[in-house]
Amino acid sequence: MSSSSADPTSTAPRLRVAPSPTGDPHVGTAYMALFNLAYARQQGGSFVLRIEDTDRARFNETSEQQLYDTLGWLGLTWDEGPDVGGPYAPYRQSERLDTYRPYVEKLIEDGHAYHCWCSSERLQAMREKQQKLKLPTGYDRMCVGKTKEERAQLEGFNETPVVRMLVPDDAPTTFEDVIRGTVSAPVPDDQVILKGDGFPTYHLAVVVDDHEMGITHVVRGEEWISSTPKHVLLYRWLGLEPPKFAHMPLLRNQNKSKISKRKNPEARLTWFSEQGYLPEAVVNFLGLLAYPPAKGESGEDVEKFTIDEFTRVFAWDKVNTVGPIFDLKKLDWLNGAWIRGLELDDLAARLLPFLQADGVLGDNPGLGELARLKSVTEQIQTRINLLTEATALVRPFYVADAELEIAEDARQVLKDTAGEVLDAALAALEPLTLPEGALGANREGNQWHAAEIERVLREAIVDGMGIKPRLAFGPLRTAVSGQKVSPPLFESMEILGKDSTITRLRNLRASLA
Repeated sequence: MSSSSADPTSTAPRLRVAPSPTGDPHVGTAYMALFNLAYARQQGGSFVLRIEDTDRARFNETSEQQLYDTLGWLGLTWDEGPDVGGPYAPYRQSERLDTYRPYVEKLIEDGHAYHCWCSSERLQAMREKQQKLKLPTGYDRMCVGKTKEERAQLEGFNETPVVRMLVPDDAPTTFEDVIRGTVSAPVPDDQVILKGDGFPTYHLAVVVDDHEMGITHVVRGEEWISSTPKHVLLYRWLGLEPPKFAHMPLLRNQNKSKISKRKNPEARLTWFSEQGYLPEAVVNFLGLLAYPPAKGESGEDVEKFTIDEFTRVFAWDKVNTVGPIFDLKKLDWLNGAWIRGLELDDLAARLLPFLQADGVLGDNPGLGELARLKSVTEQIQTRINLLTEATALVRPFYVADAELEIAEDARQVLKDTAGEVLDAALAALEPLTLPEGALGANREGNQWHAAEIERVLREAIVDGMGIKPRLAFGPLRTAVSGQKVSPPLFESMEILGKDSTITRLRNLRASLA
């Protein structure tokens, strides 16, 4: 057992996030990672990813890779971890079992821990009796001071013991918190620190690993406040310098309940990419949940920020201790703001996998299809808040004219004048010239561009038929896109080209006859 594995000459902070691979990663892991990472980067320190996989009953072997993928997608990258190595390897607790044994033996030798041979059935019956009598629940210390042979003579004996802490009556119940100041917690119980399978529990492993890895700041959720006195005791008994503790507020639903993967799809970290959120927006949102927005030059709130911007201004005393509400409407708004700020090529590239998954584009789209995607992306950039919303708007541009379906809600709102409007539009558009290979308003002889299309249609329908502008073009939008709502009409016609546009107008007209 080492007295200190950290470099005593280094003053740079070392922080970590230590998730358990028990299924789809929880959004709280990213939330914690952001605040740990921000402080580590700001102070020129290190950020460590440690996998706490001692709960073998709930262990999920695919979960560890999901952690790497989701945190990497968010840009919450670590300096040390199981996948990248580092000076304090190994970074999986299951590979560190030999590390914990000497600490357990020292605690037993010094009288701070003891073997407990009680069976799970006896412990369950004990808890039920305590609850029935409205007594505090906790171990009754039947095994304290007994040898294995002595304990075997009594009921509820289990051949394989666990190791428990022997908590004194005067155990400390307060500690200093970087965010909250002096914090009071319940009196600790005789916590199991080594299970019968030889694996440490969280309480021992976290203390040993944080010490061995030189962790200077333990930043975690406020649900661990009640356990911190146990950890402080272990540090004291082992003669170790405790880290600074910072307990973040829990993420909560609108009804103030804790977000859980069982009840809330948004508690799953993979859900955000599936729904079409940008990683920049998700990180931005997580920062705002427990931290005030920056102030602009005029004192206004600046809610959109990057990880780097967040890192530059980060301070623990600004962290809000009230449980933040996980407001998905706010996230949608933020995501829309981030989408509108992307370069066109970048947004098109991010849309592509969603369009491929939805069958709008194939696995290997051609140059022409990609060029069209960029043109369409420019038209929808201000109209979507999620990447998944693009499919409905983009699909009409990649559907054969004969296969374009007219949505029922779009057909139902067509007025009696729709046929006349389509006839007028066809008469106005057919004379427009579109020389071979000519695109855009600046190509010589090309009349098939948005400005000219709009001019002739307004002249024919608004002026010629006396229909109000906001009602004039509904049938054309339905004909071109099949939908009530579509990207800008005239630009859509330009992108589709003259032949497709005319064909689609005729197809809808024929269906009205």
